[in-house]
Order: sequence, then structure tokens, then C-alpha cells
Amino acid sequence: MSNIIYFDLETQFTADEVGGWRNKHLMKLAVGVIYSTLKGNFEVYQEKQVKQMIKELASADLVVGFNVKGFDYKVLTPYSHLKLSRLPTLDILEYVYKILGFRISLDGLAYATLGENKSSNGAEAVKWYRGGAIDKVIEYCKQDVKLTRDLHNFGMKKGYLLYYDKRGIRKKELPVKWKEKHFFQGSLF
Repeated sequence: MSNIIYFDLETQFTADEVGGWRNKHLMKLAVGVIYSTLKGNFEVYQEKQVKQMIKELASADLVVGFNVKGFDYKVLTPYSHLKLSRLPTLDILEYVYKILGFRISLDGLAYATLGENKSSNGAEAVKWYRGGAIDKVIEYCKQDVKLTRDLHNFGMKKGYLLYYDKRGIRKKELPVKWKEKHFFQGSLF
């Protein structure tokens, strides 16, 4: 049985606070959540456990996330010597952009495909973190991992995801061809 890890993280700082989106590596990990198909459960990591979380990611046959290459891996860069971008990864946002030529939010895909919405956003999670409401941050991050997992499973079973057109009126199908062996597996060092 292969080990697919679904992954998301929340940060301690917003992009504005670190000088813009080009400085994602300065945003620092607040909470990371993974769901492993091998273990069948959610695991929560805080900054002091980041090395263990990265070890778990590196053990995956496939990491699945939403904007994981463009955001999450960049946030984790200061914590590891591994080239996280070389992990076998399915970045659902990257896939959507390559097919459609424009971005669709996790919330938009989840609503159209699964009938579910995100519970909040990353800026709110930073506020919760600073206010000591770490349980809220964890639950929010877990929900994003669950939505990502459910979108991936839907796409694997049905061969498509759903999204609304740019006017938000008509549902359209986005064909997906996700096969684990299709993804790059290179050296991590």
C-alpha cells in the first residue's frame, strides 16, 4: 500500500509582515497538519516538531497539497536542507492552473465539487495563533487537509473536479489524470 500524505500548514506571520510574498521563507510555521493514508489519521505539528513533520513528508510516496509547491514548501525552506520541491508532489492548484490557465481557490473547488466551504482563512489563523487559540488554528488547518484529501479522492474516482465559471454561474468539469507514478521522484539532497 502506498503512503499518500495530504498536507497543509499555517504561519506565524502574514506576507505583509515579512515584506511581501517573495519572503514566504520568513513567515515561520505555526501549525502543520498531515493525513497519512498509511496511518489513517491526522497528525499535528508545531514549530518545535517541524523536523519530524519534514521527515514524514519525505517518507511519502506522494504528497498532495493545495499551493504546496508555491507556498508551504517555501515556508519550510529554513527548517530543512532537503529540497522539498523534489518530493513526489501533486499540487492541486498548480494542476488546475496548468489546465485552465487561471487559479481557483481551495474554497471554490471544494464548494463546487464537494458542497463544502473552508471555515476561515490564513490571516484569521495568524490572529488566532497570536491570541493563543492554537486549537482553532489546528482545526482550521485540519479542515483544509480534509478538503484537499477529499478533492484528490473525488478526482481519482471520478476523473474530474468541478468549478464555477468566472462569472460564478455555471458548473464546469475540470478533467484530472492523477496517477501516483506520474510525478517526479528525484534526489532530495
